Amino acid sequence: MRRFNLSEWALSNRPLVLFAMLAFALIGAWSYKHLGQSEDPPFTFKAMVVRTLWPGATAEQVSRQVTEPLEKALMNTGEYEFIRSYSRPGESQVIFMARDSLRSRQIPDLWYQVRKRVGDIRPTLPREIVGPFFNDEFGDTYGNIYALTGKGFDYAVMRDYADRIQLELQRVPDVGKIDLVGLQDEKVWIELSNTRLATLGVSMQQVQQALADQNAVTGTSFFETATDRVQLRVTGQFNDIEAIRQFPIRAGDRTVHLGDIAEVKRGFADPASPKMRFMGEEAIGLAVAMKDGGDILKLGANLDAEFERLQKTLPAGMQLRKVSDQPQSVEESVGEFVQVLTEAVVIVLLVSFFSLGLRTGLVVGVTIPLVLAMTFFVMHYFDIGLHKISLGALVLALGLLVDDAIIAVEMMATKMEQGYDRLRAASFAWESTAFPMLTGTLITAAGFLPIATAASSTGEYTRSLFQVVTIALVVSWIAAVLFIPYLGDKMLPDLFNPQPPKPGSLSARWHAKRQQWADRYPALANLIAPPQHGHDHDPYQRPFYRSFRRFLDTCLRRRWWVIAATIALFIGSLMLFRFVPQQFFPDSTRPELMVDIELAEGASLRSTQAQAEKLEKLLSSREGIANYVSYVGTGSPRFYLPLDQQLPATNFAQFVVLAKDIKSRESTRDWLLHEVIPKFPDVQMRVTRLENGPPVGYPVQMRISGEHIEKVQAIARQVEAKVRENPHVMNVNLDWSEPSKVVRLVIDQERARALGVSSAQVSQFLSSSLAGQSVSVYREGNRQIEMLLRGPTDERNQLELLSSLSMPTANGGSITLSQVATMEYGFEDGIIWHRNRLPTVTVRADISDGMQPLDVVHQILPTLDGIRAELPSGYLLETGGTVEDSARGQNSIKAGMPLFLVVVATLLMLQLRSFSRAAMVLVTAPLGIIGATLFLLLFRAPFGFVALLGTIALAGMIMRNSVILIDQIQQDIDAGHDRWHSIIDATVRRFRPIVLTALAAVLAMIPLSRSAFYGSMAISIMGGLIVGTVLTLVFLPALYAAWFRVKPDESGA
Repeated sequence: MRRFNLSEWALSNRPLVLFAMLAFALIGAWSYKHLGQSEDPPFTFKAMVVRTLWPGATAEQVSRQVTEPLEKALMNTGEYEFIRSYSRPGESQVIFMARDSLRSRQIPDLWYQVRKRVGDIRPTLPREIVGPFFNDEFGDTYGNIYALTGKGFDYAVMRDYADRIQLELQRVPDVGKIDLVGLQDEKVWIELSNTRLATLGVSMQQVQQALADQNAVTGTSFFETATDRVQLRVTGQFNDIEAIRQFPIRAGDRTVHLGDIAEVKRGFADPASPKMRFMGEEAIGLAVAMKDGGDILKLGANLDAEFERLQKTLPAGMQLRKVSDQPQSVEESVGEFVQVLTEAVVIVLLVSFFSLGLRTGLVVGVTIPLVLAMTFFVMHYFDIGLHKISLGALVLALGLLVDDAIIAVEMMATKMEQGYDRLRAASFAWESTAFPMLTGTLITAAGFLPIATAASSTGEYTRSLFQVVTIALVVSWIAAVLFIPYLGDKMLPDLFNPQPPKPGSLSARWHAKRQQWADRYPALANLIAPPQHGHDHDPYQRPFYRSFRRFLDTCLRRRWWVIAATIALFIGSLMLFRFVPQQFFPDSTRPELMVDIELAEGASLRSTQAQAEKLEKLLSSREGIANYVSYVGTGSPRFYLPLDQQLPATNFAQFVVLAKDIKSRESTRDWLLHEVIPKFPDVQMRVTRLENGPPVGYPVQMRISGEHIEKVQAIARQVEAKVRENPHVMNVNLDWSEPSKVVRLVIDQERARALGVSSAQVSQFLSSSLAGQSVSVYREGNRQIEMLLRGPTDERNQLELLSSLSMPTANGGSITLSQVATMEYGFEDGIIWHRNRLPTVTVRADISDGMQPLDVVHQILPTLDGIRAELPSGYLLETGGTVEDSARGQNSIKAGMPLFLVVVATLLMLQLRSFSRAAMVLVTAPLGIIGATLFLLLFRAPFGFVALLGTIALAGMIMRNSVILIDQIQQDIDAGHDRWHSIIDATVRRFRPIVLTALAAVLAMIPLSRSAFYGSMAISIMGGLIVGTVLTLVFLPALYAAWFRVKPDESGA
């Protein structure tokens, strides 16, 4: 029974094939227009923060009573990578990092379990706590951020306009949610002197209760008649600030108004909430996130139109300005990669035209956009958008997807030269190459399989590399066996009886030009010379092929020398590989700089803002900066997916400095590092570029954990000293260092009881006098403004007057604090860090330009051996930062290698049906490391995570050619040729398609090699393919001859 031949079927159903080609072209064009576009691929942030407040508690009390029980409950989930926490006075933050190997679909259920376990222990926590509160929305990216500024307008007025703008922007299509940033809560402050109250014989508690009673909204009743129900209302609620001032207070036998003895005013939270400042002005930010499935470019266009409209509605002096514009960044990023893709297409087309001829090359040329269109269609179906990973994968795939087309059309053209008609030539191409090509295609795709199986954030980030390459390769095979026969039938000339081109025609000029280049470059003549036809002409008897046959014959006779030389090269490349710089992910090429300012623990927001304003003045006069924004008391919203987001802290501020271009970014960075930072001697300042890939933070991190805080800190200082000794690190610091200032009021309990006061009453009195005590709310429209009672400024801002404050007693009198308490000055831990329930100090550092984090850490680690050897039992010294994250990502890739080997071995056995031949193919897999190492050293490129993926995939590319060659050798042997000549003849016949496909892949990598993200991968693949191709054509025949003991004088199978 005759076997089905898809290529023959294609030529028997030409109209149907043409329809399919046109349909795929149109659907592909439509799909491309509707593909989602973003800067980075989506990936899940597997982090949740559990925040709990306990006003009045010390950091140690918070740690013992709140943080540790929460940590214990969360560790019982078992699904954590690590649990990190800090405890500050009155505040606990627990960061739960889910196990990196968890899939995205498992995260929502885990967050439910976290909430449930925390809820279960809530009754066991101190009664006075507020919370816990949960935040698991770390993945929300606010691609568009606007700053509303207004000279002469206070926050209350700006808040009204911000609310209106927020409402208008929420109506824009594709807008998900909008957060207001830097809001200052409005308050009604009632400032009462304790001394004045004591003179009147009134306590703050009495004033507080009276205000609350009058302003309360309580249910009254209604009066019902025979026909109506009439609601009863009782007045008394405050309708304006003046009503509060006129509030009567009974003092003995007389009544005074609150405004006579207190200052009543509207203001804002004091101390202030975290602030946003834009170009040195107070601002309210509007952070806009796109809804799931939205189109970022359409969103950007719609927001720009709305932005222009809203600008015109603002009063004079108030401005709405752009802070971050991700759609523009995405458009530039995607545009850059589309340019690279276009350049790669042109390069591959030129390779096809030069090597195959104009019309034969045109067959391949038509296939490229058709395969891309089909790939876009499948990407749209599986909801894979355009971003730096998928676009890089398309460029990478472009050099591979023409392989099958070149092999198919080259085989068809060769058979037509030998006298086959078109149908028979296409049928022969299917019979001889279709299934070896399919096996090679699947093996090449399998080279990216470890990415698909990598259970890590890094694997999730790069997964579309496997998806897109696999789609493109499978689609290219379908096009090669289905569309190439049709296109070859329509476009290829009669190669057996060629008609000479008309003098002066384009074809004639092209023919002459190729002959001219061939004469000029004899070494490349076989690839670029126009074919010479004749009835008795064997295309493999040209001078080049005769020379190549003699060379192969020599290699086979000296097979052991060839094998030994290959092994020596491989071992040498492994030895040289240690000189290749190691990297995780390169820095982003976006123009932003991040500047972190960190003061001593316990510093006030006011002092942090003062330092921020000092930096703003310096930035304002710097050229090359488009804009800058500062976030005082917190970090920036996530305007960029891989941003290392910072948690709120009063001693922290973060700047986002937008440079005009990369050159300006680098000059501004140097200026900040060398001229600005020295002007801030009392501040920890850090200047960084944005990261690529999952965020890491400080590249160099050493963690010291143990039971006793003092011992952990002492060891950390030793580690810090060792890290500082390395000449390639800078900005070395500890995340937990000096303690904070504290004033303790030591109560004389006997005297206090005698005077009728308690420690609780003293605490409440100080809280209401200094921070303010909430008494009620002032209702205005749809807003509720908190009313707070506190002491006047002179009683709150002078620490030395604290002991002289008058405090009411239970018998109606008053005393000064000095009568029952003495003041002691001291220090206590302002923050306590834990990791997995152990106190942990992290030594952090940045690295100098020109160095790689992995290399620097490997220099530092041996210097820590002495400290590690003397660690007490139960104490840990661990490496974090880039080394830890890189190892986690690489381990997840390595975990997929067994599956990769099983899949490849299965495919090889199905195609070759021989353990020996399959083993030979596998032996060639790692040989690409030789070229990859040489090229990385030659171009001084680092070996990063993306380069690792490329090197693994390189194994599949090399095995693809090996499969096709070995299968061709076996076909010749099965046809009755002797094994010696079968090896030589098969290698000669496969030389042209193997070299052409490798050349197309290598040259297609040239545009990608300029990319900061993909450059090292492109260089690795270029070097590996060049060396791998040579070894496939030289080492593999020698290995085959040695493996099967083939002799020159044998004949038969």
